[in-house]
Amino acid sequence: MRLKHSLLVLPMMGAAMPAAAHTGSHAASGLVGGFAHPFGGLDHILAMIAVGLFAAVLGGRALWAVPATFASMMLVGGVMGFMGIEIPAVEAGIALSVVFFGAVLAARIRCRISIAVIPTGMFAIFHGYAHGAEMPMEAAAALYCFGFVSATVLLHGAGLALGTVFSHRQMIHLWAGAGISIAGVVLSLS
Repeated sequence: MRLKHSLLVLPMMGAAMPAAAHTGSHAASGLVGGFAHPFGGLDHILAMIAVGLFAAVLGGRALWAVPATFASMMLVGGVMGFMGIEIPAVEAGIALSVVFFGAVLAARIRCRISIAVIPTGMFAIFHGYAHGAEMPMEAAAALYCFGFVSATVLLHGAGLALGTVFSHRQMIHLWAGAGISIAGVVLSLS
């Protein structure tokens, strides 16, 4: 019961703070700056944890394939971002990713890995683009990218761990997914 209440606090925290991952320059550069960037906004944190939870729900090869797809496509988006290649509606894509992954978890949708990686990869490009577009000019691009990919893998691992530990409690995925999806809606409105 305590865990359920703890999971409900996350969307409330999201409603109380703005999505700050995309608001301006960052003093840190290189590896540290890249690693810190995904933690700068609740939208990124929720999406990355939700991807890990989604992979845990699917199980099997999805445990590595879904997070690996996200991380690799996010890197592609990051390169596009720091090269200045325009992608429209990045903020909307990021907010929609939170809503989407939350809804998939809440609805307990299970699908083939070949289907799961399509939206995972598409949404990852938006997240990566935000990271790459905000890379400080003085940052070493390779270290910055390694930093944000490492942070992403860590957050996916947290989602995988939560999903694996609580795999026997189906209501956890329902409540976590609903909370994540609601937080995504709130973040998209702020």
